[in-house]
Parts: sequence; C-alpha cells; structure tokens
Amino acid sequence: MTIQTKPTQQVKTFGDWANLAIAKHYKKIIKTESGVIQDKDPEELHQMRVGMRRLRSAIAGFAPALDLPETVSDKNIGKIARILGKLRDLDVLQQTLTDPEGLFLLKEEQKSSVKILKELRKKRREALDEVRKTLKRNCYQNFKKDLKDWLEKPQYQKIGKISIYEVLPDLLLPEVSKLLIHPGWLVGVTIEEEKINIPEELDREQVRELLETEEKNLHSLRKQAKRSRYNMELFTQFYGDSYEKFLKQIKQIQEVLGEIQDCVVLANFASKIFGSADINKEIPTLAAQLATKRYQKWSEWIVLQRQFLDRQTKQDLRLVLQQPNSDIILTY
Repeated sequence: MTIQTKPTQQVKTFGDWANLAIAKHYKKIIKTESGVIQDKDPEELHQMRVGMRRLRSAIAGFAPALDLPETVSDKNIGKIARILGKLRDLDVLQQTLTDPEGLFLLKEEQKSSVKILKELRKKRREALDEVRKTLKRNCYQNFKKDLKDWLEKPQYQKIGKISIYEVLPDLLLPEVSKLLIHPGWLVGVTIEEEKINIPEELDREQVRELLETEEKNLHSLRKQAKRSRYNMELFTQFYGDSYEKFLKQIKQIQEVLGEIQDCVVLANFASKIFGSADINKEIPTLAAQLATKRYQKWSEWIVLQRQFLDRQTKQDLRLVLQQPNSDIILTY
C-alpha cells in the first residue's frame, strides 16, 4: 500500500476497507494455524489469538457494510478466540514463573514453585488438547472456508459503497465513547458535587483491597481499551500525530491493566494449588514480588486514569476522530 497526497485517484469505499482489514487478519490466522497445532513456538499461538481478536473487532466495526455468512459471526469467532486465550493465558503465567529476569525465589521456596509449574503444565496440556480439537471441528473449518469464499467474492450492504471519509468518524466514535464512559475509570475515586476526586496516593494494602473488589471492572476496561485500540489501528493512515499519541496511550492502558491482571491471576492460581494456605506463608518471596509489581503498575495506571478522566483530554480525542485527513489518497 502506498500513500499519496495528490487528489488524482478515487478514495476507497467503506466496503473496500472492510475487505482489506478482514483479509489481513484472516491471513495471519491461517499462517499461524499449523504452528499452533505443532506447539513448537508459543509466539504462533499468541499471533493466532491476536489475529482472531482483531478479526472480531474488524467485523464488529465494519458490520454495517458487511453481508457475511452465518458461520463468520461474532459468536463463533469469540468462542474460538476464548479457547485459544485459555492456552495463551497459561503460557503467560508459566513465562512469569520461569523468566530468569523476572521473579526471583529463595532456595527454600523452589519446591512450592515446582508444584505451581507442575499444575500449570498439566492445565496447559489439557488446554492444548482442546485447541487442537477445536481447530479440527466443523465450527472452525466451516468458518475458515466460508470466510475464504467471502473474501474471493465479497458481499456488502448498500452503505458499503459510500466513501470511507463519509463514515470514518462514525465508525470510531462509538467504540471510543464506550471506553471513555467505562465505569472502570472510577475505580478508587470519589465524586462530590459532580467533581471527580482521585486520591493522591494509596498504600499497598489499599491497592490490594481495591483490586480484589474491582478486578472485574478493571479487566472489562482493559478489554474495551483493546477493542478501541484495534479499531483505531485500522485507520492510522487517515490521521496525524495527535491520533498516534492517543493510540499509544490507549495501548498503555491495555498493557498496564494487563500486567496488573497477570499478577492477580498468578496469585489466585497459586492460592488454589495450596488450598486454604496463605501464599504469603507458603511462598512469601513470590507473593511479595507480585505485590510489588502490582503496586508499581498501579502507580502507572493512576497517571493514565488522571489523563482520561480529564474533560479536555476526552474532548481533544473526540475532535481528533472527527477530522480525518481528506487529502490522503491510498492506492493498492
């Protein structure tokens, strides 16, 4: 793809852009499929999962323009992505425990660490078996075939013929609006007379308690940030530096909340393995390092929280999305 600034060619349509986005993610899924089944490189699984998620976001975002087969539905793609996700999440937990530059455990805690790893590997074998079965089932095979056929002979709704510039802000604003009004932004804040107050500093115990009670809210915010990011990344060619800045910040939201979530999940996983045992007693170094990392990431989160609760930040983002660069012509 090349970008020109001379208005000598016709701008691509809503439907054309839908086709390009879907084709890109479909190719990534197909490219990584055999690698996932062979299970030699965890990066293949990661890329296939990302491809599924991005495909799902693209189909949701371009839905008004699309006339897709029933097998290529949000429900079907979501089901496949969740099965891939279970395996990927176990890989992340395993990597956290085994990364030589990550957690450091005392010698006397190695036995407990081995117990956690043993259980993780057992769960991973089960999850891998389910992934392999899923990729052989009709649900996935029909999805793959029908989407391939659609890409060869795409069918669109009438609005798919409209110029992308006519609908671009309307494509982006709904998803970003869901992000901006998500209740996860209000975790830990108080509201008095319509004024939002963010506490200057919370201690580790206060952060721990907040994360225990608001884990689902923050996890949901992370997923919404991811959907907004994926949609915005489809259209970076149409915008400038301000758009890229907001996109980078939304990616940071996703990553910071993801790292907090990883710490919580690993601590919960360890607790289940040891039954009612307190991991602070069973494996105190691990518990302490997870708490430290969680607290550090919370400090990073507070900065982003302040930015996106600011009225001017939200207004600036809305204005940026409403002003795509109409001088750009894209050719393929």
